[in-house]
Amino acid sequence: MNKHKTVEHGKYGIMFVVPFFLVFAVFQLYPLLYTFYNSLIYEAKNGRKIVTEFGFGNFKNYVFGEMGGGEIWKALAITVVLWILNFIPQILLSLVLAAWFTDVKYKLKGTGAYKVIMYMPNIITAATIAVLFYSMFENQGPMTSLLRSMGLVGQEGLLMTGWASLIIVAFIQFWMWYGNTMIVLCAGILGINPALYEAAMVDGANSKQQFFKITLPLLKPILQYTLVTSAIGGLQMFDIPALFNKGGPTIRVGETTVSSTTTVMMLIKNYAVTGVNQNMGRAASYSIVLFFVTMVVSLVFYRLTAEKSKDGR
Repeated sequence: MNKHKTVEHGKYGIMFVVPFFLVFAVFQLYPLLYTFYNSLIYEAKNGRKIVTEFGFGNFKNYVFGEMGGGEIWKALAITVVLWILNFIPQILLSLVLAAWFTDVKYKLKGTGAYKVIMYMPNIITAATIAVLFYSMFENQGPMTSLLRSMGLVGQEGLLMTGWASLIIVAFIQFWMWYGNTMIVLCAGILGINPALYEAAMVDGANSKQQFFKITLPLLKPILQYTLVTSAIGGLQMFDIPALFNKGGPTIRVGETTVSSTTTVMMLIKNYAVTGVNQNMGRAASYSIVLFFVTMVVSLVFYRLTAEKSKDGR
């Protein structure tokens, strides 16, 4: 009697997933745990000596205390404002373009070329875009000179105006990412069963009714993904504001003065790198604050956009 040799397919699956977990453990899990550890190492001055204390000193003094001057919360507010100013027009324009390009009624020609052109800003490096916009809006740049000739800008230029710098950075983020969002939404719309649109057209529904009654409800999971990933990326914003004008001039909100484009990641980098202001414990505590804020925001957005079951839960 011949015995057939069986093949253990499970071991091949393990072989494929082990590299991922190794890379994740080395480059993501270990740095995260090490950041948590560093956030608990507080450097206190004792005369001329610096004494390290293990505990919540960094959070007590820098995050919630007066030693930090509330800079983490100011930077967090600026980061949220920058994300909102770029995400709202981004998602609205992306939805309109995605619905337009996928509408079978119009059957637009050359949609592939349009999609490539609109996606191209996402391919260009952030450093290149930051330098491009800086050269356009610097004191003697073409855009500043044009606005100055129209009497809209003074001799100080746009880059010395806090609100103008904030809006420019938000526009750069919008311009870079709306094409990517549009492609994702187009893929989501194309995944909807065409029979639903055919039945709606037979019933006399126009394009607007089809969009609000069919496309938007069925596109909810894609919108959820876009919202959550955009919020995570927006809260970790660093490259464009850092390269454009290094945090920008200050703006006054009530009695508070805030750096117009200094994000949380820029603040963390300021204390993490080697220099006069280096304080790894302070940078790590700010990182932990950003971690929990990102987690809470993501969970809230996920909960608000989650599909409800039939029993309403």
